[in-house]
Amino acid sequence: MINKTEIKKQEETEKEITIIDLPGVGAATAEKLEAAGYNNLMGLAVASPGEIVEASGVGESTARKIIQAARASLSMGFESGEDILKKRANIMKIKTNSSNLNTLLGGGFETGAITECFGEYGSGKTQIAHVLTVMLQKQDPDAIAVFIDTENTFRPERIIELAKGAGLDPHKVLRNIRVARAYNSDHQMLLAEKATDLITKNKLNVKLVVIDSLTAHFRAEFIGRGTLAERQQKLNKHMHTLLRLADSNNLCVYVTNQVMARPDVFFGDPTEAIGGHIVAHSSTFRIYLRKGKKGSRVAKLVDSPNLPDAACAFTVTTDGLIDF
Repeated sequence: MINKTEIKKQEETEKEITIIDLPGVGAATAEKLEAAGYNNLMGLAVASPGEIVEASGVGESTARKIIQAARASLSMGFESGEDILKKRANIMKIKTNSSNLNTLLGGGFETGAITECFGEYGSGKTQIAHVLTVMLQKQDPDAIAVFIDTENTFRPERIIELAKGAGLDPHKVLRNIRVARAYNSDHQMLLAEKATDLITKNKLNVKLVVIDSLTAHFRAEFIGRGTLAERQQKLNKHMHTLLRLADSNNLCVYVTNQVMARPDVFFGDPTEAIGGHIVAHSSTFRIYLRKGKKGSRVAKLVDSPNLPDAACAFTVTTDGLIDF
């Protein structure tokens, strides 16, 4: 009985440990870390010393002590596959109006993951983004959608049309969408990091983060092969921020991506997504969108951890997406 009591006290002590309790962390340092997005011990435990130094201004040795202390206070062991399966029971599937597209994605756009849609202009990427912000609220009326707009594509008029088509109150739907315009790549990355504040500080039920488009600013600011390495490194950091955001908060991250035509492809479709392997490996689901016959759109699932490659067709209407 005594041993059980001691263990219980020890567990309660471990649960009460916060960032400010770590060695080398005072009130000012804790404030700087939280401002940089390190709101819990897990964030510190998986960070690198360089990231902690940059965020808080402490020395490298102190940063290492902070990380080690954070790791020691957490149980970072392995989990069984059965435990993971139980966690996945909390995954939410955001459905669209198109049953074909829902089936293609195993029931809808999954939370806890990044779904990337790439295709040429007019292929339906932004339309899906608008549809998701509305259909999310049909499944969960209190859910909040965050829309990071990099190309001035968000249109509240379109939201009103889709909300009426879904039988929802358009003004309530608009109130539950948080929109921010990103003017450069640094601003875009900052907005992605600040999305965490809406959850932790403002206590909002954020279930969807949309970035339209992911690579527009990166493509415009980093020109030429000489800047490719810097661009990819920056893009890699951005994608990992989004992945951490999706995983730690069980929300869906939907990103649209631009494409380019490969000049060395003479047969078949020369279209290739911007961002290369960095974006490809970081995205959980990848969908290639193209224009089909009679005004339809064709969605092809090209990468998924658990679903087979497949394709479906749908049409964009005033009320949303319908099966073709």
